[in-house]
Amino acid sequence: MILRITGDLKPYYAQTLCMIFFPGAKFPENEAPSPDVPEAYFDVSCEDSHAHARVSVSFGGKTETRWGDCTAEGEIDGAKARQIAAGIAFYEAASALTGYRPPWGILTGVRPAKIASELLRGGYSSDAAAKRITEKYLTAPHKAKLAVAVSQAEDRLIRAELHRTCSVYIGIPFCPSRCSYCSFVSYTSPKLLALIPEYLTALRTNIHTVFDTIRQLGRTVSTVYIGGGTPTVLNEDQLRYLLDAVCAETDVSRLEEFTLEAGRPDTITKEKLEIAQRHGVSRISVNTQTLNDEVLAAIGRHHTAQQFLQAYDMAKEAGIPHINVDLIAGLSGESTESFSSSVDRIIGLSPDNITVHTFSVKKAAEIRQDNPLVYDPQGEAAARSVDYAQQALVEAGYAPYYMYRQKNTVGNLENVGYARPGTEGLYNIYMMEEVHSIFAAGASAVTKFVSPMEPDGNCRIERIFEAKYPYEYLKAYTGQSGKEKASEYTRCALEFYRTYF
Repeated sequence: MILRITGDLKPYYAQTLCMIFFPGAKFPENEAPSPDVPEAYFDVSCEDSHAHARVSVSFGGKTETRWGDCTAEGEIDGAKARQIAAGIAFYEAASALTGYRPPWGILTGVRPAKIASELLRGGYSSDAAAKRITEKYLTAPHKAKLAVAVSQAEDRLIRAELHRTCSVYIGIPFCPSRCSYCSFVSYTSPKLLALIPEYLTALRTNIHTVFDTIRQLGRTVSTVYIGGGTPTVLNEDQLRYLLDAVCAETDVSRLEEFTLEAGRPDTITKEKLEIAQRHGVSRISVNTQTLNDEVLAAIGRHHTAQQFLQAYDMAKEAGIPHINVDLIAGLSGESTESFSSSVDRIIGLSPDNITVHTFSVKKAAEIRQDNPLVYDPQGEAAARSVDYAQQALVEAGYAPYYMYRQKNTVGNLENVGYARPGTEGLYNIYMMEEVHSIFAAGASAVTKFVSPMEPDGNCRIERIFEAKYPYEYLKAYTGQSGKEKASEYTRCALEFYRTYF
């Protein structure tokens, strides 16, 4: 895509606006003009506190031009006013060109509830905050209300003293097979799966380093989350070994939450669930994404809807207190009617948490379309699916409590976690809203040190990245290199906490 900017506007923001209407677009410096190549020209200026923008968007031999204005006031400073003016002009021009009005308007960030939180902290009522989001960011009213509802739920669950605690993430980057939409670092070949025993040995060392560092910092662990990949790809003995390692480092009975992802029903056994329950796991994810067997087969899920239902029943019988089920709207071949049926059937099971994701086209996913430059018409069905899920879940007593968005998502939609009151997944909120540090162990895991939040809602964040691939990870935690790695990890943590706490 060709992008030209005149005036004070960050190119990254302009690019994110462009990707709302042209998902997958790239922005090479020397792109040759062509009717098949979208173009956007931004002209942004500012007089006193008033920002003005003129934007032209061209594609397929047609061009539309619109204007936008915004005044710096209240929570909107000069830089944000320029962004809003440019966003309004681009949105109106691109909408006229494509006939599509994205429901989130010009909001481009990962956390749309952040805008609502700023307004609520500034004294706006919930209705007034939703109205301002609709007016300033061209967001559909029901999406603005969703952002406010999520913000209010987070406010109830995020306590001021949380910055003195932390969470721990433990990664198992292995799966029995790869879903065609997946972009996570996970490994499925027999050769790599054979590394699991050696990986667990290195991981146990890494887990000890993480918890020992936390002890040196005098922090309390609030939540532990074991994710992947698919942690239940481990056999019974391997799972017991992993959970023994966690229990040896912390009193799991004192955790707010201890989560184990069991995302693939074809990896779940009664014995694994009993092992998890005996080790104090309090929350488990049993995910199906859809109950349409044809779609399951098409996306590479090696289980049927019936196998999911059997795995869910086993999880209930095991006595693990909380169960989460994930669904994905907008999968190829899934109609609104089919997805709505899955929603209704999952609600009928009455899990504490139901997370509704929207399919996102990732670079590393097998089903990625090469450079999709026009809006995917599947977005209409996905939008109806997401709206149906929200209405059905709220009517069934679930409330939205966390939300995030991703680039190149079908319909420019969102991912939302719904829960029965009092059963919310706390790790999701703590991680997404960056309320405290997340110490991480495992290949491709990322430790995120978070300073106390400042009055303006910002905080200082630093990250430590573990080796991405299992072979590299094993090398990093073998012999002397493992001792050096552990020492450096602790040193970085101590330095950050001395500086910001």
